[in-house]
This record gives sequence, structure tokens and C-alpha cells, in this order.
Amino acid sequence: MDKPLIVNSWNEWDPLQEMVVGSADNANFEPTEPGSRPAVRNAPDTPFPTGPKSKEAIDRANEELEGLVRLLKSQGVTVRRPETHDFSAPVRTPDFEAENQYCAVCPRDVMITMGNEIIEATMSRRARYFEYQPYRKLVYEYWNADPRVEWTTAPKPSMADGMYREEFWEWPLEKRHARMHSFEFCITQDEVVFDAADMSRLGRDILVQESMTTNRAGIHWLKRHLEPRGFRVHPVHFPLDFFPSHIDCTFVPLRPGLILTNPERPLREGEERMFLDNDWELVEAPQPVLSNDEMPLYCQSSKWLSMNVLSISPTKLICEEQEKPLQELLDKLGFEVFTVPFRNVFEYGGSLHCATWDVRREGTREDYFPRLAYQPLV
Repeated sequence: MDKPLIVNSWNEWDPLQEMVVGSADNANFEPTEPGSRPAVRNAPDTPFPTGPKSKEAIDRANEELEGLVRLLKSQGVTVRRPETHDFSAPVRTPDFEAENQYCAVCPRDVMITMGNEIIEATMSRRARYFEYQPYRKLVYEYWNADPRVEWTTAPKPSMADGMYREEFWEWPLEKRHARMHSFEFCITQDEVVFDAADMSRLGRDILVQESMTTNRAGIHWLKRHLEPRGFRVHPVHFPLDFFPSHIDCTFVPLRPGLILTNPERPLREGEERMFLDNDWELVEAPQPVLSNDEMPLYCQSSKWLSMNVLSISPTKLICEEQEKPLQELLDKLGFEVFTVPFRNVFEYGGSLHCATWDVRREGTREDYFPRLAYQPLV
């Protein structure tokens, strides 16, 4: 009998066995660069801080991350953590420089498991160019422990000035609205660019959001890489999101046949047919407890971090402690809902799903879309 797979995860909901949870150790403020213009919330004229985050801010975030670790372990999940990394060190390549790096709170952004394959994303921002490093020792461990583990590093983009469309940041809202169907953001289409958190796994089918952090060249690379392995890759778009970045606050699969949707970010017309034709239910999330104005001062994410839930199994979910309306909805949908406080993690770019990378879940690749017309590249 074959030994159990060391790396195995085909979707977002199968029973969880092993997971990496991020860490706020040595975190820095994200620098201003062509792919990112961080701003103090509700204070546009206040300079955004630079350099390391305070010990107090790091300790608060780490306390909540440890709470998530304890909850996962209580559910029988093996939890691994990233290596300590010096994020205050500058980044310098032949094409660009960045004054410092960012953090290892959100492994979901850079690492993704596709069956028994680990893929390292290209990333889209200079300060995050080397963000794979805190996970490299773990990846080597998995790769050395099981010859069935595949490991792919996507081609690193140059991140030179020409890869970005810096005028994007100056566009008024009216211009964004006029251009919302062209899906042109701060990265150009010339190089392969994607963050792993723009992808969502539904067995044989992979959703990829075209966004500020994933371009059409990145989606094309993913199709060419994954289709020969038996996957179907579907670009998805949310035209009313003028600053789209990462799909897991917009369109969240909870179990086979059920997706939590963002009422303020509907799918592009026609893209919902894939789900409706295969009897999937799309359920709108309730309004978050916090408004955008009430989000943490240095948080660059929206109030919809409320949707960033984490599945332990098809019947168990983890939700942020204060999001009572969402907890009530999930309970009515038949889930056992666990809660942890996670507000202090928000300023590091994510919530529960963002702060984790599932390495192993039970299950195999299933086809949840038997009535699907799909045209592969080849």
C-alpha cells in the first residue's frame, strides 16, 4: 500500500491535515513602489510610516496568530511556521531597488498547493520579491521526504519600471469606472505576474482573478503549466472592484456547490454560468462589522477581510471573532463555526485565509463541474 502523500490539497475545503501559519516576526511597513501606494487610512496627507513595525504591533499580531495555531491544533491539524527572516534588509537586483521588504504573515500570497505540487508565485511587488525565502526550508523538507512531491517556481518578473503603469494611481474614480471593463491596472501585460492568493482551487477547476497583482500573461502561464496536468483554469473578473487584489475577499468557495460572494463585487456578466449550470449556489456575504473607515490605521485591505474565512473541513469553518452577522449566516448554512480574534493581523495584509497555506488535506481531485464547456490552450 502506498504511503500517504506528504503534500496533497485539491480544493479549499477538504478535511485539513497540515497547514503553515504565518508570523509577524521582524515585519516592516510596506514601502511605496510602482506596484503599491500605501496610505494611512482617512489621512491621505499623512506620510505612511517606513521601516520596522513596532514591537507592540508585532506582538499583538503574533498573539492572534498563535491563537489560530492553538485552534488548528485542537482540531488535529499539524501546524508549521515560516523561518525567521530579516525584512528590514533592502532588495537590490539589476532592475530595481526597494528600501526594505515586508513580512511573512501571509503565506497564501506566495505559496499554493495544487494536488501534490507546490507552486511559488512570481509576486507582483518589489518588496515581496524574496518572500518565498521564509518557506524555502519547509519546501525542501516536503520535497526530500516524498519523491511524489513536485515543486515549481514560477518565472520571476523583472519588476523594472516598465513592468508597471504608474499613472494608474493618479486616475480619478470617473476614469476607473470608464475603464472598468478593460481590466488594466498597475501592472502591464508584458511579463508573467501573479500572486498565489488570486487563485482559488475547486478540484479540477482553478479560478484566477485578473487584478492589480495578476495579469493576463500570468494567467496564460498558469494555463500552460496546469492544463497538461489535468486542470482547467478559468479567469474571473469583478468589474466593480477598482483595486482588485486577491480573490479570497471576493469569491470564497465554502464546500462543494456553495460559494460566498461579495455583494459589492459581482462577477462579470456571463461568468456566473459556470456555477449556475452546475448547480452551485452563490450566497451573498452580509455587510462586515467594520466599515472601510473603521479598519485599522495602516491596513491596506478593505472591510471585506470579513469574508476571509478558513475551512477546516466541508462542515467546519473559522471566522473572525467579531463578525457576528457572517457567523450567523454560516451557522444557518449548516457549518460548525469556530472564532478567533484577528483584527490586529489586518494591517499585515490579510485575515484567516491569507495567513495560512494548506499543505495537506484529505481527498483527491474531483470534477465539481461536469456540465462545463472548456477550451484548453492546446
